[in-house]
Amino acid sequence: METAKTRKFKKRLEGVVTSDKADKTIVVKVERRFKHPKYSKFVFKSAKYSAHDEKNEAKVGERVTIVESRPYSKTKTWELFKQS
Repeated sequence: METAKTRKFKKRLEGVVTSDKADKTIVVKVERRFKHPKYSKFVFKSAKYSAHDEKNEAKVGERVTIVESRPYSKTKTWELFKQS
């Protein structure tokens, strides 16, 4: 029997706000850099995530950190953690 509690930490992503038009929702563009397995060149890939912003405080162009959360809608499963 396991006595120590196992704790699952939420994923965190850092990116730039690309849209804040919707109420309580922001769209965050997250870029990642990795080395191509065959050509050994560094490649950038990006993804966009919809995140919940309860107070509508994030603005376009700001760097923010988002964390996993409960599903707020069909596409919104992240929430704003902090602004940089």
